[in-house]
Amino acid sequence: MTRILLIGAPMDAGKRRRGCLMGPDAYRTAGLGDALTRLGHEAVDLGNVVPDDAAVAPCPNPAVHSLAECVGWTSALRRAAESAAPDGVPVFMGGDHALSLGSVSGMAAVAAREDKPLFVLWLDAHSDFHTPITTETGNLHGTPVAYVTGRDGFEAFPKLAARVPIENVGMIGLRSVDPPEREALEAGNAMLVDMRQIDEEGIRAPLAAFLDRVAAARGLLHVSLDVDFLDPSVAPAVGTTVPGGATVREGHLAMEMLSDSGLVRSLDLVELNPFLDEKGRTASLMVELTASLFGRRVFDRPTRSYA
Repeated sequence: MTRILLIGAPMDAGKRRRGCLMGPDAYRTAGLGDALTRLGHEAVDLGNVVPDDAAVAPCPNPAVHSLAECVGWTSALRRAAESAAPDGVPVFMGGDHALSLGSVSGMAAVAAREDKPLFVLWLDAHSDFHTPITTETGNLHGTPVAYVTGRDGFEAFPKLAARVPIENVGMIGLRSVDPPEREALEAGNAMLVDMRQIDEEGIRAPLAAFLDRVAAARGLLHVSLDVDFLDPSVAPAVGTTVPGGATVREGHLAMEMLSDSGLVRSLDLVELNPFLDEKGRTASLMVELTASLFGRRVFDRPTRSYA
């Protein structure tokens, strides 16, 4: 039995399109806690995080918006991660992907205290490797990986207690990466798996290789699951749809492999926008995927109707 701590992060400041603030309640309505309890786990809902008040200097990039709000969320979520991790597996129910500025930096601090490396698995159509200086849209949900790996340009944000080495980052599902992000990523050695590679090799091989590295290093693993990792035909409730994403089966296989590994220490569920959903189908699918990560197998799955 695992103690799973559900943490609501109704953050809607990382981009301009509104709706992700409803995400945590959508997961609750879709039965996330009940699904985990039925698997024999203890699921504890800790309620919603409230952002700190933050005063920051204007960003040199005038496109950046909601900087102070994102900084306030980052400090509050980092504190929530550090507080929850010693008592169980934190699951951050988002909220846009800017919440990972706080969740991942908090887990990096936890790993440092345990004298272990933190690895981050980024399941996403996007690399989120912009900085506040390089972003053209000004949407800070495109910056978390850059922040936690220590790129320059984040002077307004809390100083990192521990940095995640770029070689400890694995990105799977990529299909929309801006040129400045690609140039910066190619200068490092993160594991970068786009959908063409998945088409050619499947999702199992690269994920297994990454998990083997985590295990060999005796590391902690943080998984950040973005709705747009999945194809919009099966998960429409996201404001950043990119065609050609992972199938339902590929998503479940990834979650089952993560479950088998026993390495997952924390989880983000991000970018669910219930306003864009169809009868709750995306929220329900994300709940099913989370259940697979925590031990549900093929024979355990109920049949669902969305009619």
